[in-house]
Amino acid sequence: MTPERSPSINFQYINDPEGFRRACGEILREPYLGFDTETTEIDPYHGNLRLIQLSTGRTTYVFDLLKFTDLKSDPVLEPLKEILGDEKIVKIAHNAKFDLKWVKHHLGCEVRGIFDTFLASLLIAAGDSDRRHSLADVAQFFTGVELDKSEQVSDWSAAELTPSQLEYAARDAQIMPALREQMAERLKNDRLEEAAEIEFQCLMPIAQLELNGIFLDRERWLEQAERARREEEAIAEQLQEMLSAGVAQTSLFGRAEINLDSQQQVADALRNLGIPVPESTRAWELQPLADNYPEIAKLLQYRAARKSHTSFGENWLEFIEPATGRIHADFRQIGAPTGRISCSNPNLQQIPAEDAYRKCFRAPEGRRLVIADYSQIELRILAEFSEDENFIKAFESGADFHRMAAAQVFNIAPESVTQDQRTFAKRLNFGIVYGVGASRFGSMTGLSRSEAENMMRQYFATFRRLDAYLRESGQRVINERMARTASGRLLRLRFDESNREAVAAARRYGVNMMIQGTSADILKRALRFLYDNLADSSAKIVNTVHDEIIVECDTADAEEVAKKVENAMRDAGALYLMKTPLLVEARISKEWSKE
Repeated sequence: MTPERSPSINFQYINDPEGFRRACGEILREPYLGFDTETTEIDPYHGNLRLIQLSTGRTTYVFDLLKFTDLKSDPVLEPLKEILGDEKIVKIAHNAKFDLKWVKHHLGCEVRGIFDTFLASLLIAAGDSDRRHSLADVAQFFTGVELDKSEQVSDWSAAELTPSQLEYAARDAQIMPALREQMAERLKNDRLEEAAEIEFQCLMPIAQLELNGIFLDRERWLEQAERARREEEAIAEQLQEMLSAGVAQTSLFGRAEINLDSQQQVADALRNLGIPVPESTRAWELQPLADNYPEIAKLLQYRAARKSHTSFGENWLEFIEPATGRIHADFRQIGAPTGRISCSNPNLQQIPAEDAYRKCFRAPEGRRLVIADYSQIELRILAEFSEDENFIKAFESGADFHRMAAAQVFNIAPESVTQDQRTFAKRLNFGIVYGVGASRFGSMTGLSRSEAENMMRQYFATFRRLDAYLRESGQRVINERMARTASGRLLRLRFDESNREAVAAARRYGVNMMIQGTSADILKRALRFLYDNLADSSAKIVNTVHDEIIVECDTADAEEVAKKVENAMRDAGALYLMKTPLLVEARISKEWSKE
């Protein structure tokens, strides 16, 4: 499509009470409005909300808020807030989370009825990594219009904005109604309307989650960072000693040392000690050797300690916002083609599961955390999709699923299953979800290929319908070159049919996307239900990690909030799991911990 210059712009600049009343009256009954904001900073805690733009597509209204000193209570702004909060008027924005946060923080109101062209573009792209999703890219792709973004980084705090700035602000909002029309048609044709509804409904919960932030105890974090540093040093010293016999002596002053972070040097030293190190020294390939070679066990221990020290050090304290005393991370709503939410600046989803780090995130005085997660959600989704009666019955019984699977695989009574056998079965259960074959499973567990094949054969002898489902759905993914979640979220697969490894990888990825993506759909539904159910209470969502939601509330409200969290998460799951029971486990704690 040949780029077209932006069409002529018809806009009204409004900066006085009479203008606000008149403009709001003119657009009150419009079904669709382009929506955008201009701000003086990226962070709502450090800047001002300068402009709000609303466009019918014919006329764009540019509201200047500079002269208003109290945006939350000035009665002149009430008609504007009513329009923003009216769910029947669809507001069309690009990367709406940004605008929603600024409006909520500065005007104190929610924006309801959102169509986000950024999220819509990601859904329509269906995993195509070559697609770009900036407003300029999306506008050009869907409408052929080329937007001039040169004023984006101009000074929006100036007492008088230039005509060029005002035209730029108006133009971004003006393109939105036409853009929505094109994208809505594409969403409908691609059967992505339900997935889009999930994403648009989740916008306000995610925006509010970011505004809420989470409290990090500085002293605890510094103590843990120091412990991690000392632990890494001690383990490094032990590992150097263990590897020294495999290192050529190059120093007259004592033990020769190697760079423990050099895979090549470490692999050479291990081989010199007679240890059969594979070509790759990735953890999952080394793990089977750890029981027989203490050097391998120590190397894996060193790497874990090294990651803890370098990834979770004192620099995390720089993310604490001085204005709130809390960390306000950036949650990317479609952080992966599966639909999973990702997190950055900092990545709260990367915090190690052990309590040492998580306990540093706690509730302030007089508050508690309600920590709730879906138990084995991906396995339950797999049971639902496969309709395997034995799989479903295992969850209906309420028994420990991993223990039950271990009993089947090892052909023993459930009460005779050891902890090691249960752990083995747990790896197998989740290996099935992620489509690992016998070779990979053998590498993960130290079994030979034939032993791994036999274990998987016994597993599928118990869950026959599951085996058939995985084969059928895997073949369908290859034939159709696409995969969908329960909501219709789409992933298009690109692979070389002549490359067997590429076909196998696409099959695994596609089947896993259906499971993991449905889990993401459920979590986002739960976030919306929970956001609505917690309105006007002391509770607020402060974090989410894949199948887990963390809510902070007053201590006196914790029991009631825990029930609301469990109910919201169950209701969300029940939309997609009709046959398989869902288990939500909520606990109340002072810290983000397992207990």
